[in-house]
Amino acid sequence: MTFTELKQKDVVNICDGRRLGKPIDLVLNESACVDALVVPVPGGIFTFLKQDKEGCMVPWNRILRIGDDVILVELHEDVTAQCD
Repeated sequence: MTFTELKQKDVVNICDGRRLGKPIDLVLNESACVDALVVPVPGGIFTFLKQDKEGCMVPWNRILRIGDDVILVELHEDVTAQCD
């Protein structure tokens, strides 16, 4: 699967049902393997005007399933608090 295909999918946290957004970036390790997905940090109405892409990292080991339309992740409150 390419990143172009991956970034078309919604990331949904199964712990609270919250939609986190679509991936905006990947974090790779020194072996060029994916360590995390980066999803947008929720913001105000003018977030789209930002030039830099701020985001919240979703560790790869927290991804439960990549489906046709969604990526299901399991993030508990301690992790999602960093994304707010």
